[in-house]
Amino acid sequence: MSIPVIFLSQTSLRCDLVQELLSSQQSSSQGEQSPCAEQARLIIMSAELEIEPLKTLWQSILELNIPQLLIDKLSSQAWQLLLNAPLEQSQVDKLAAIKSVGLEAGIEVNYLPEGVAPFIREEGALACFDMDSTLIQVEVIDELAKAAGVGEQVAAVTEAAMRGELDFSESFIQRMATLQGLDESVLAEIAANIPLSPGMPELIASLKQLGFKTAIFSGGFDYFAGQLQQRFGFDQVFANRLDIVDGKVTGKAIGDIVDARRKADLLEQLATEYNVPMSSTIAVGDGANDLLMLAKAGMGVAYRAKPIVREQAEFSISTLGLDAVLYLLAQSNDS
Repeated sequence: MSIPVIFLSQTSLRCDLVQELLSSQQSSSQGEQSPCAEQARLIIMSAELEIEPLKTLWQSILELNIPQLLIDKLSSQAWQLLLNAPLEQSQVDKLAAIKSVGLEAGIEVNYLPEGVAPFIREEGALACFDMDSTLIQVEVIDELAKAAGVGEQVAAVTEAAMRGELDFSESFIQRMATLQGLDESVLAEIAANIPLSPGMPELIASLKQLGFKTAIFSGGFDYFAGQLQQRFGFDQVFANRLDIVDGKVTGKAIGDIVDARRKADLLEQLATEYNVPMSSTIAVGDGANDLLMLAKAGMGVAYRAKPIVREQAEFSISTLGLDAVLYLLAQSNDS
């Protein structure tokens, strides 16, 4: 295990926690450097970075034998460790164990081999989101089912589908059927009380400032996704449409179901429409029906996701709010 040559950014030079970590490891900075967008990096995040968990994680990172790195404090919750070169495959193979050590210490680790350059482009980039349990904290179909008196029954099916244990489209049709006869007025009542995911408004506003196009790909319903679009300015929305006749839900959806394959196809479709390379796309979701979309995107982020999704997604956010996506883009918050 070799000790890397360490440089600090301006924000890290002023950070007592960074200095304490280096002192505890009998290391010192070789001077100041500025981050470069093209540099490979490890992003480490926690609800609050503290010295003892950092020491534990640092020992694991040293086992990668990185010759040189730059520590850049993004906020009290996130640092990025910029590498002098992308990790070799033998080093990448060790990342799973390092991520596990980090999670046990309460710190999430993500690796960006190409830095953030693909996502900070003058031509813009594209970010696409699942809605239920991603942009919002609930599954809307479960809320509708509660109003229809079949909440527990439908919630159990939803959970199994999100874990990948049931075919999404088949389970969706089954769940929809239980809503037959629900009064249309219930939709407005539920929409008025839907809790947003923490950090969602801040994330979407920041992405727009960075030049991103934003879209919702939802296996839920366009009535609710459309309201999010109006409130927060999403560029496009694709979701299922409830069939309503004489003020009552019929228990069916109109048109094709937005399933896993449809989400992945839509990502590619919008990237072409906006002339954005796939390497400059971000997809964020939590359920098994998001896996194809996450795999296709340049950055596929599992957000507070089901175990099968966390295991397969390249990037993950498990404890912080949705605005932690900004840390993956090296956006700082020094407040």
